Amino acid sequence: MKAVLVFVAISVLFSYAVAYDPLDPNGNITIKWDVISWTPDGYVATVTINNFQMYRQIMSPGWTLGWSWAKKEVIWSMVGAQATEQGDCSKFKGNIPHCCKRTPTVVDLLPGVPYNQQIANCCKGGVIAAYGQDPAAAVSSFQVSVGLSGTTNKTVKLPKNFTLLGPGLGYTCGPAKIVPSTVYWTPDHRRKTQALMTWNVTCTYTQMLASRYPSCCVSFSSFYNSTIVPCPSCSCGCQHKNCIQKDSKLLTKAGVNTPRKDGQPLLQCTSHMCPIRVHWHVKLNYKDYWRAKIAITNFNYRMNYTQWTLVAQHPNLNNITEVFSFAYKPLVTYGSINDTGMFYGLKYYNDLLMEAGPEGNVQSEILLQKDSQTFTFKQGWAFPRKVYFNGDECKMPSPDAYPYLPNSAPIFAKGNLQQLLILFVCFLVGIQVV
Repeated sequence: MKAVLVFVAISVLFSYAVAYDPLDPNGNITIKWDVISWTPDGYVATVTINNFQMYRQIMSPGWTLGWSWAKKEVIWSMVGAQATEQGDCSKFKGNIPHCCKRTPTVVDLLPGVPYNQQIANCCKGGVIAAYGQDPAAAVSSFQVSVGLSGTTNKTVKLPKNFTLLGPGLGYTCGPAKIVPSTVYWTPDHRRKTQALMTWNVTCTYTQMLASRYPSCCVSFSSFYNSTIVPCPSCSCGCQHKNCIQKDSKLLTKAGVNTPRKDGQPLLQCTSHMCPIRVHWHVKLNYKDYWRAKIAITNFNYRMNYTQWTLVAQHPNLNNITEVFSFAYKPLVTYGSINDTGMFYGLKYYNDLLMEAGPEGNVQSEILLQKDSQTFTFKQGWAFPRKVYFNGDECKMPSPDAYPYLPNSAPIFAKGNLQQLLILFVCFLVGIQVV
């Protein structure tokens, strides 16, 4: 019996541990239900999906929300979203509900639907931006009219067994909990109103639930070493059997770039077999600064990455001076320690990472100031410790494979420049230097 209890305790602790993101400890998706009015047989609620994750967004084809009704509720109507199935509504005569399933599945409406089907923050195809990238776009809402339920705070039973796809697996949702009612301001900001009843559902992301393998990898190179460190072999698993060579004639056929409903990628054949590769190149060394180049390449012929994010953990990011063609935001997670930053594309310029091919890459350079007490190129210090793309941790090369600084590599410090000038002058005057 004790062994069983210990196993259960360890399982519970592990389940919380894998959902915890040390770079975004407060990141989650909160689903809020606000009952705004009672009806003869139920209520009307506004459901708001808030993405509080700093660097993980919900991409196309968007979110899918599901739950189980506590009693025999039905959905009479919806605004801003729709149930994917109506279910068996044969017992109803006259008005037919929008959905009669005990476990409804709801999706966002597409852009461009008629105005009478819209509410605020709806109809974006289920796409929700990361909070750290665009807080105003990190929300999605819809309105639902529920029948055959309670009509007071004491008789309403909360839905249960919430599920969230974003758009694939990875999210685990807790139970609904009643919280203080949401307060609203009137348009003139002179009066407050509040919801009749409010409950929240919190969903957290675990990369292991989304996939057995990483979805990206990292490669390295530097000016002081001719070695290019590639992504580890089979970084993202080699289970993709139908990869295509980059010069294949199949790429000229129509429909190759058409996404599939199951989200299956069509990858370019590589040794790493990853949809995304991040390459970090140490480019230049100045007296007080150094320069690195970041390139992100898409190897998936069926995926455009909209509003992508890249997170890097590096000890010198606290002294970042300039980012040339990406937007940058520091992520301070441990008080005064600022070694983590988020890069993302500039709107209407490079915030769209195209599918595999000639246009399937974005790149930028960053300039960092040296810290004389800690800076060094030795032992791979110039390369990031961790890299995340769209919120998923990328596979890094082995630490012993990093492009280390050779002992004989010339470092153009002040003393070295003086020695070179002396040698050059000696050569000009014909003095033989021993």
